[in-house]
Amino acid sequence: MRLSAGRMAAVGVFCASLLVCLPLATAQQRGVVHGRDGITLPPPPVAAVKPVTDDYFGTKVVDNYRWLENANSPETKAWIAKENAYTEKYLSQVKITPQIQRQLTALERVDRYTTPTLRGGKYFFQKRLADENQASIYVRDGWTGKDVKLVDAAKLSKDQDTSVHIWDLSDDGSLMVYAVRQGGADEAVLHFLRVSERRDLPDVLPSARYFGVSLGPDGKGVYYSKFTHQGTIIWFHRFGTPVSADKKIFGGEYKGQKLGEMALVNAYITDNHRYLVIHIGHGVPATEDDILVRDLRKPGSALVPLVYGVKAHTSAINVGDRFFLMTDYEAPNTRIVETTPGEQPSAWKTVVPEGKDVIDSDSVVGGKLFVSRLKDVKTQTTIYSLDGKKIGEPTYPGIGTASIVEGRSMDRMGFYTYQSFITPPSIYRYDTQTGKTDTFFKPKVPFDSSQYEVHQVFYHSKDGTRVPMFIAGKKGLKQDGKARLLMTGYGGFDLPMLPEWDPEYAWWMEQGGFFALPNLRGGDEYGEAWHKAAMFGKKQNVFDDFFAAAEYLIRNHYTTPERFAIRGRSNGGLLMGAAMTQRPDLFGAIWCGYPLLDMLRYQYFEFGRLWTTEYGSSQNAKDFAYLLKYSPYQNVHKGTKYPAIMFFTGSNDTRVDPMNARKMTALMQASTGSDRPILLHYSLKGGHSSGVSLKQLVEDQATELGFLWTETTVP
Repeated sequence: MRLSAGRMAAVGVFCASLLVCLPLATAQQRGVVHGRDGITLPPPPVAAVKPVTDDYFGTKVVDNYRWLENANSPETKAWIAKENAYTEKYLSQVKITPQIQRQLTALERVDRYTTPTLRGGKYFFQKRLADENQASIYVRDGWTGKDVKLVDAAKLSKDQDTSVHIWDLSDDGSLMVYAVRQGGADEAVLHFLRVSERRDLPDVLPSARYFGVSLGPDGKGVYYSKFTHQGTIIWFHRFGTPVSADKKIFGGEYKGQKLGEMALVNAYITDNHRYLVIHIGHGVPATEDDILVRDLRKPGSALVPLVYGVKAHTSAINVGDRFFLMTDYEAPNTRIVETTPGEQPSAWKTVVPEGKDVIDSDSVVGGKLFVSRLKDVKTQTTIYSLDGKKIGEPTYPGIGTASIVEGRSMDRMGFYTYQSFITPPSIYRYDTQTGKTDTFFKPKVPFDSSQYEVHQVFYHSKDGTRVPMFIAGKKGLKQDGKARLLMTGYGGFDLPMLPEWDPEYAWWMEQGGFFALPNLRGGDEYGEAWHKAAMFGKKQNVFDDFFAAAEYLIRNHYTTPERFAIRGRSNGGLLMGAAMTQRPDLFGAIWCGYPLLDMLRYQYFEFGRLWTTEYGSSQNAKDFAYLLKYSPYQNVHKGTKYPAIMFFTGSNDTRVDPMNARKMTALMQASTGSDRPILLHYSLKGGHSSGVSLKQLVEDQATELGFLWTETTVP
């Protein structure tokens, strides 16, 4: 029987799930697994096949590893233990690991500061010294004062996988809210510190997903936003009272509209203490933002819409009684407008109009409006008066990324950072009156930036779209196809991928490899149109952009497929899943971190339902049709020669359920027709958020880089 290409593709989908269509034993089932550089392994652990059949609108799909969705079952735990032991057999043979750990330690173990917050003449920030595993919280009294430790993270846990973070500060700097997070979990515990006394209040908000916290104007309590799968609620906690007595401020519904888990709600007090602002983002990323305000000078006053029911992405800044909105309403590349509570969009006054380059962020510091744009994905900042008159335009050294100037509207001093792939992030203080810039902190990283270069190229994707890409490496590195190349990508959730420092990429370049970052559709590099071009049924554009980038790099002799390493995490892990299932011929090694892979079932786990505004859901017939076409887990073809793959996840990932990596590992190991290793690195501490100790971080990075470097070794 002869099948059409479409029928063959469909059969392939179901073969991947049934594992019975092809009787051919895979290479990993037959015998020895061969890594590069002399590494050999026995066949991987065998996961039991327990078929479960789902009927999607008349189409039956079989899932052989549904049982691995249950993380707490003894059978799953036993399988994870076997997989970790198998991966350890591989890692024990990676010869370059000690070198990577030594060199990464040098790049990572340097003093690090976060951008300070200025309150009452005091600078609050987090600092991690070179010999420490976690950053602690410090205060400095004045610009030249001594750094005093307020919260010592090292004392919070024996394994030092507990991190601390500043969440809010009172105007005079006397009271601080800080969070304590275990490992890489999203949840945190909130504490309140009397700064002068170095003493915590007895009040503690228990571990939960908090979206924001803001001290009340009188300092007697705190507003906080707490997420549950039933919805986000804004509460007010009065110090000295039990949490059970906290007052509900907002949540559940508004104007008769139910606000369930898809509505992410946050509340904050404006810098001048005049308003309570409630921000409602509908979905992740938000399909639209509602913003409500309450005038705190008028006791008992009602919430008044600042923006409501407008199909646009919007954020607000308050200055006095004026509100400035950054919005893409009738402006895909975003504009800045001024409005007042209760005013309709038709009455909004444009302050900074939409332009060719997308507005990325804005702030008001020292009475000046700072607007950051992405000009072909490179930061360009313009300073305006509050009436929209252009005042100035700072310049930055080369291709890189500068943050917006951070601070309050009444503060004279603001702070910003600058970094690039070859320049570690430095923190600067900016005087809004004189324009003078002072260095607050510059890290002493043993990396000679002058020996490296970054350039930008443009290539065309499958449908002809022009896509930018950054390429970095040592100056003079030959394009003869003999260099290893590491490429990453994301392409989703309206998030731009910018030229930023990463010690892993720096290490790769130090060894003589190229690093590449294509700016795939799905991000915000060119505004909302760039994002929408890769949502829902257009998600394949992300993958095609990535494959076209790889083909460009190979065609221009930066590398060859066997020397080509790729890595991505979260939504970028989905990208890795698409790369391994759609174009395994392009890559030599793939690291797939904290990934989304089963796109027919992702919405049933952890935060999954919130992402249906980006991906769609298999519960909808139209969405099911396109999700089935690209979902990595449903598109593994038995007998295909897949490259070397490492899946990386952790039991503390409370955002993307690790079931994705567990199921995909089992399926890939049972299906691959090559003798390349398919590994699962399952961390018992790591999670989606940052927070593990520096020691653990370096170990995890060395594992990743050791795998990618080894598996792109050409025999």
